[in-house]
Amino acid sequence: MAGPSLRPHVHWAQRHRELYLRVENPDITIADNVLHFKAQGHGAKGDNIYEFQIEFLEPVEPKPVCRVTQRQLNITVQKKESNWWERLTKQEKRPLFLAPDFDRWLDESDAEMELKEKEEEKINKMKMESRVPKDPFKHLKKGYLIMYNLVQFLGFSWIFVNMTVRLFILGKSFYDTFHTIGDMMYFCQTLALMEIMNSLIGLVRSPLRPTVMQIFGRNFVLFVVLGSLEEMQSKPVVFFIFYFWSTIELFRYPYYMLSCIGIEWKPLTWLRYTAWIPLYPLGGLAEAVCIVQSIPIFSETGKFSLGLPNPLNVTIQFSFLLQIYLIALSLGVYINFCHLYKQRKQHLGPKKRKMK
Repeated sequence: MAGPSLRPHVHWAQRHRELYLRVENPDITIADNVLHFKAQGHGAKGDNIYEFQIEFLEPVEPKPVCRVTQRQLNITVQKKESNWWERLTKQEKRPLFLAPDFDRWLDESDAEMELKEKEEEKINKMKMESRVPKDPFKHLKKGYLIMYNLVQFLGFSWIFVNMTVRLFILGKSFYDTFHTIGDMMYFCQTLALMEIMNSLIGLVRSPLRPTVMQIFGRNFVLFVVLGSLEEMQSKPVVFFIFYFWSTIELFRYPYYMLSCIGIEWKPLTWLRYTAWIPLYPLGGLAEAVCIVQSIPIFSETGKFSLGLPNPLNVTIQFSFLLQIYLIALSLGVYINFCHLYKQRKQHLGPKKRKMK
């Protein structure tokens, strides 16, 4: 049987709009601006009924918010008017069971500072939200980018795994790479043209120039040089071109895919902005070797050469254009290298400390 009624220890603190009461175990109501508390608990004196009443100094809302933990009950009471009370209770003498909650206690000036900071934070948040126009197609765009990057990742993964298995496990030669991998590479590089469109319409924030240079450079080698010359399709350089291209994309596309849903995996970020350092120059070198090897074939066959009408009667050899393209390729590799290096510094470089 429960013993006589006892008063538990009550800890309190306040803000301009709220009161905080902390008690251990509970049944709480507020009527006529008086908080009634009653609970049964086991203490040093055995099982007892614990209860107390607090008549607040000024009017409060009749419905407190309670949060129970394993050790205690936290009560939040809303003041009807936002102001600072000189004390908690209507009676001037503090009840013996009531003590300040020093874990949450603030002086009036500190509470005003906290209140101002919250209001400023709320205003700044509202300003930021008002500046950003709501996009009704936001989720549709995000879904498209996720699917695009996923498809490209799967395509280049298939190329990479297929080439690795064929060469290192099955012992196949370099010479049939184009005939076994070419169709998938055609698909992936044709689909990559969408990246130019994505940049043009502002769907992604990638700069347009490096994107155009990389995609058109690859497609020129793939469709014009390799696709039009059967003699080039059986050369070992094709294997290295496809292998370097696909290896780079194994890190790039999953990185962008996760970025679309706001996820950053640090090992993947490091690989995305580091793997290109050896792979990108090697890929450019393989493309240059491919162009050099194709020049004699284009000169001999006269393919894509342009004959001007009389009175000029001059033929512009496509092989001559390829020699000019070699210079453009070197320049493009340098420009993209600088762009990627700048990106790496932004994502992996040391963070600048803010000045106090």
